[in-house]
Formats: sequence, structure tokens, C-alpha cells
Amino acid sequence: MTTLWLYTTVVLIWGSSWIMVKNQIGVVPAEVSVAYRIGIAAAILFGWALFKKLPLRFSLKNHLFMILQGTMIFSTNFFLFYLAAAHLTTGLIAVVFSTASIITILLSALLYRKMPSPSICGGALLGVAGIGIIFHYQLAQFSFQSGAGLGLLLSLAGTFCFSLGSIVSSRNRLAGLPICGNMAWSMLYGVFLLCIFVVLRGQHFNFDFSLAYISSLAYLTIVASLIGFAAYFALLNRISAEQAAYATVFFPVVALTLSIFFENYQWTISTSLGVMLTIGGNILVLRLPLRPDHFRRDRD
Repeated sequence: MTTLWLYTTVVLIWGSSWIMVKNQIGVVPAEVSVAYRIGIAAAILFGWALFKKLPLRFSLKNHLFMILQGTMIFSTNFFLFYLAAAHLTTGLIAVVFSTASIITILLSALLYRKMPSPSICGGALLGVAGIGIIFHYQLAQFSFQSGAGLGLLLSLAGTFCFSLGSIVSSRNRLAGLPICGNMAWSMLYGVFLLCIFVVLRGQHFNFDFSLAYISSLAYLTIVASLIGFAAYFALLNRISAEQAAYATVFFPVVALTLSIFFENYQWTISTSLGVMLTIGGNILVLRLPLRPDHFRRDRD
């Protein structure tokens, strides 16, 4: 699969997953819903790896990095976003999540002491500006006087976890870890952490047997978690973590498009301008070289 197709797959799958998260909020605690989602995905991956005889044995060093990846990407960030969904609309959460591109750039610059390319910075800022224009009304109505303030903080924390996890994921891919084994172990470690969250918060493993909950859980598990992350990790093997994280800028555009068909959303001049800025930012960022040079020394 080409880099463009991988990038498009990630954008379309993860961009459409936000509306499904809303159906997970309510009867089942957030950490329990995420544990179901990631746990089922991990079981499928381990089963597939055993069936195909794919490698599942790794060094202690790599397991430590997979623990960190599971903590950042397959548990904590999802848990925080699910909590935020109880206070914010999924569209606004997607807007906050679009800052992952900038956060990843800043984290990479801090960790590797390497100044980001002007093209990356310019493209990311252009895309985020476009998202801000698309959702300017929602942003203008934002207030810390309500639960929206907590929702914003939770969304920012979740975005930070995703950005840090993306850098760790890039290291794991460059260290030669196969996608299936890397994802399976990372997800399993993430489930362990989610179980700790359940105990610490005094929650219980209940279940919602409604069609909306079950269908959204199936989509988030199979499509968003398995297919989406497989495509994302494959993308990290071709482009840098900064470039791959820029896909998050495009997520709200997908959510907006779905609203046209399912929520009768009406396009405006500002919407069109925002979409053009976002696409322009994508083009600017993706003009960069496709193979990253981080963690070259970490192969083992």
C-alpha cells in the first residue's frame, strides 16, 4: 500500500471514529469501555500472530518501550478522550486533537534537540488555523465556567499522550518490531493499566447490550483500533512521527463531512476556507522526505 493510501486510510478511519465514541458514553464507565475495545483487539492480534506464526518474542528493552506505547496510545489517551466526551462535543474534541501535530513537533524538537523543518511548522500551523476557522463558533462559545473546561483539559492531556506515544511508536518500528507483535503486546499492557484504573476508581465491569453500544464497540475495535493503528504504524515506517501526526489535523474535516449526511450540517464560506487551509497544510507537510532518521541507533 502506498504512503498516500496509508495516510488516507488513517484519516478516514480515525476521523469517523469520534462519532462512535459518543455511543460508548453513559452506562459503561470510560475505562471499562476502553478495556473492552483494546482487550478484544489484543486477543485478535495474538490469535492471528499464533495462527500465522508471527514473532511474539522480544527483548526486555523492546518490551519496556511497548509498555510505554501501550500506556500512552492504547489506554491513557483513550481513557482521557472518553472522559472528555461526557463534557464536549466530539467535533470540539477533534479540534483539540488536531493540535497533536504541533505537540509532536515540539516534543521531537525537545527530545532530539533538533529544530523542526519550517515546512512542517508552517504546514501544521496552517492546518490548525483551518480547523479553527471551521469550528470558530464552537470555540467562541467555549467557557471554563462549565464542564467544558474540564473537557478541554482532558482532551489536551489525551492529545499529549498520543503525541508522545507516536514518537515511541516510531522508535519501535525503526527498531524492527513487527506491526502485529508490537501492537498485540502494547495493547495487552494497555489493558492491564486500564484494569488498574477500574480498581482505583472503584468501577465495575458492566456491559451495555444496546445496539448502539455494541455496534460502536465493534467499529472502534475492528476498524479504528486494528485496521486504523496497523495503517498508522505502517505509515510511521515511511514518514516521520511529525508528518504522521499531522493526519490528526484532517480528522475534524472528516467528522464535518459525516455531519453533512447524518446531521444535516450546512457548509458556509468559513467552512470552505477552513477546509482549503487544512488541505494546503497537508500538502505542505507531505512534501518532505518520506523516511525518518530518528532512533537509527536503537535497532536491536
